[in-house]
Amino acid sequence: MLAYIKHLIRGELNHLLTVNRSRRPWHMPIIAAIAISFPVFVGAYFGVLHAGIKASLGAMVILNLPFAGSLPYRLVTVMAWSFAMTLCFALGLIAQQVPLLKLPVFALIAFSVVVFGRYYRQPPPAGLFVMMAGAIALFIPVSAEQILSATGLVMLGSGFSMFMALLYTLFLLVTRPSTAVPEYRYEPDIISDSIIVASFVSLALSIAVLLDMPYPYWAAVSCFIIIQGIQMRTIWIKQLHRLLGTLAGMVVAGWMLSWNLSMWEVALAILLMMLCIESLVDRHYGLAVILITPLTIFIAEYGSVTSLAQASIQEIIRARMLDTALGCAVGLSGGLAIHSVKLRVPLRRIEKWLLIRFSSSP
Repeated sequence: MLAYIKHLIRGELNHLLTVNRSRRPWHMPIIAAIAISFPVFVGAYFGVLHAGIKASLGAMVILNLPFAGSLPYRLVTVMAWSFAMTLCFALGLIAQQVPLLKLPVFALIAFSVVVFGRYYRQPPPAGLFVMMAGAIALFIPVSAEQILSATGLVMLGSGFSMFMALLYTLFLLVTRPSTAVPEYRYEPDIISDSIIVASFVSLALSIAVLLDMPYPYWAAVSCFIIIQGIQMRTIWIKQLHRLLGTLAGMVVAGWMLSWNLSMWEVALAILLMMLCIESLVDRHYGLAVILITPLTIFIAEYGSVTSLAQASIQEIIRARMLDTALGCAVGLSGGLAIHSVKLRVPLRRIEKWLLIRFSSSP
């Protein structure tokens, strides 16, 4: 028995500490870092860092660029995610003006991005940043008069990413053989899985709002990342990666925020963090999270202000950790629900009814 426990612990530790080999082109992190940080440099140049960071949120669609298929397929994929990013951000800003609409709109956004990503078999990050944009838009301080301008900034960032995606795809098609696109069609449980994921992500956001947490969108994002795991081992390993990585990331974030960075230094920090994150994320998620944590803090906080008081740094760090712990706990519960046979029965009935209803409509 003792030997079995040692073997089990050794196996789990190996799985936890394994650094995988990257399956992406080595230059992809460079392109992604340039595309996402360029709007921040533009904002720093004009003295409106918060505007540049909003645009950089839209520029994150570059991470959805596929490495298979023809030029039209790759560009249409990025364009589709760009449209989804802009639409979800705008919906979040509109719902912010009517508090009763916040949770229903977010649930709709979460369900839609999961269905879209699973039907078209999108690899990670799939709809993560689209959902994150919608969640952030629900809570950042934006008045009704600023909705159009804020949405336009996200659209500009997405447009720049599409331009970068065009240039990079042309380079890839010239230097690398093109592979076939995986066929997509409706597969069983897509709607059922999407209902479960959207429900638990919305639950994480609801609990964070009820507990009056200052940054409830972090709980939703953490939950979404965790629950996207397919196998239970993947879920708990990713949860542990996120918790340990966030703990270390809190130290890094507090250290970086204490520097009182100028606008140009914030832009440079985002460039370097994105370069490191994209180099690490498919090798070891836990190591990437160490830098994802300060990056998300920079985007969320410097997106609305240009400097942070030392007194608020500790509050941000503490809130980030609590939100992450809440999101991970709800995400693990959602992972158990995805594998629940009893829950599948009623959900599959709903799915079957919807498919029959819409397939038979004229």
